[in-house]
Amino acid sequence: MFAVVKTGGKQYRVAVGDVVKVEKLDGEVGKNITLDEVLMVGDDKGVKVGEPLIKGAAVTAEVLEQKKDKKIIVFKKKRRHNYRRKKGHRQEITVLRVKDIAKTAAKKAPAKKAEASETATKKPAAKKPTAKKPAAPKKTTKKTKEAAA
Repeated sequence: MFAVVKTGGKQYRVAVGDVVKVEKLDGEVGKNITLDEVLMVGDDKGVKVGEPLIKGAAVTAEVLEQKKDKKIIVFKKKRRHNYRRKKGHRQEITVLRVKDIAKTAAKKAPAKKAEASETATKKPAAKKPTAKKPAAPKKTTKKTKEAAA
C-alpha cells in the first residue's frame, strides 16, 4: 500500500516503513505525527484519488530526527560589472519513518429524510428580465460629414 501526501508545499509518495526527509515539522524525536493531507492512496485492488484530498485518510509517521539538510550554494554574478555574491543555505528538515496508512474515512450518519424531501420540493427562483441599455449615438467626424455631402 502506498499514499501520496502533501507537506511543506511538496508531494511525497510514501509506503509503510519508508524514511522520508520533509520540510521542518513541529515534533520531538520519537513522537508520532499525523499527516492528514492525503492526495492519493493505492494498493493491490486499485487507486483512490482525492478531489483534492481524500476525506478521513491519514498517514502516521514517527519523527526520527530534526536536523539541517546539506548546504546549497547561492551564487549571483553580473558579467563585466565586478559583481559577485556567494551565499550558503541549509534548510531545516524533519526525518520521518512511515508507520501506518489509514485510507478509510469515518462513515457519516445518513441524512434525514425530511431535509432531503424539503430540498427536492423547492423550486428555483424565477429570473428577472434585464433591461437593455439604449445604443450609444454614433460619433461623426469631419471626413464622414464631407463624404455624406
